[in-house]
Amino acid sequence: MSAHTAPRKRVTLAGLAALKQAREPIVMVTAYDHPSAQIVEAAGVDVVLVGDSAAMTVLGYESTVPVTVDEMLMLTKAVHRGLSAPLLVGDLPFGSYEASDALAIATAQRFIKEAGCDLVKIERGGTTVDRARALVQAGIPVVGHVGLTPQTATALGGYRAQGRNAEAALAVIDDALALQAAGCSMLVIEAVPSEVTAALAPLLDIPMIGIGAGADADGQVLVFHDLLGLYDGGGAKFVKRYAELRRAAITGVEAYAAEVREGGYPAAQHGYAMVEGEAARLRELLARR
Repeated sequence: MSAHTAPRKRVTLAGLAALKQAREPIVMVTAYDHPSAQIVEAAGVDVVLVGDSAAMTVLGYESTVPVTVDEMLMLTKAVHRGLSAPLLVGDLPFGSYEASDALAIATAQRFIKEAGCDLVKIERGGTTVDRARALVQAGIPVVGHVGLTPQTATALGGYRAQGRNAEAALAVIDDALALQAAGCSMLVIEAVPSEVTAALAPLLDIPMIGIGAGADADGQVLVFHDLLGLYDGGGAKFVKRYAELRRAAITGVEAYAAEVREGGYPAAQHGYAMVEGEAARLRELLARR
């Protein structure tokens, strides 16, 4: 965003509802640190999710499961400092909300109070519906997440599409409707056949954000590092690369390393000079020692 660009209006839940009503797609993207937050802010996205996918894309874990509340809070605070217009959603990590309503509320309050989140996201239906209801009753806006839920991917048979037969699809739809009934403000639906999303869409009053779920969702979300080609992990079928920044970054660092080794960097223009005459005085002072 240039210095002459007028600041964007703050995105609100009411604004997202209006976009849904007008059938104008909602743009959500993940961000995990201050520079990525500044980039997505300047790009004009509507919602920013600090997803627990940071466990893999930023922190180097093999899955989302090991990431801690403190790690997620650190990342979320950094993102918050880089945003002004988009809504900020914080992902509650595995083990930080499932055991009880009290635990869920205590964790979510930290994301709201310490990290500046507008909403928190939790995964699955089942007992998570009870957690969602408790959070809403405590005054905390919630984003539900159905379909492929990475925190419990092992129980779902790994990172694979969900709802591929009628019974499984109905279970996804029932989870979504239960989360809506519990008071969720928004829903993420991941890795389900497009037909499932199309069947669910007219049943929901809240915005539904898809990732690998077809075009009938009210909006889409992708991982920052995936869409920009920064992450070296295996990409899911639904990932589309809009840039190849990892390749460009490697090329840039290789060029830097080559110039250092060949003596081409730093050149005179990359350094500083003493005030005129002071270098000679320094030599005199050293000579007296």
